[in-house]
Amino acid sequence: MRKGRTYLRANDQVEVIAGKDKGRVGKILKVFPDTSKATVERINMIKRHTKPREMNQQGQIVEREAPIHVSNLQLICPECTLTGRIGRKILEDGTKVRCCKKCGESLESK
Repeated sequence: MRKGRTYLRANDQVEVIAGKDKGRVGKILKVFPDTSKATVERINMIKRHTKPREMNQQGQIVEREAPIHVSNLQLICPECTLTGRIGRKILEDGTKVRCCKKCGESLESK
């Protein structure tokens, strides 16, 4: 995959296909195309130790999502509810849309 290009977008349902969270499903929160990574809801959780910034604030351990490489994610088709590869289709009006290779349906929100 070329750097800077990804077929995933925010709010897509994905399944993790490799790594410590293999088999888990989540929603993409943010995509980082320059590093080919994405942040997925409740996937690849890390503990972040924070210092107190003010006199009345306490230091704490915060759990948050870390980015995961897009090659470890597979998109779930909303129509057939299966994971699969993604193709591109050009509609009659000239717009390009992502489509599921299994069922052929468009992945763009109607």
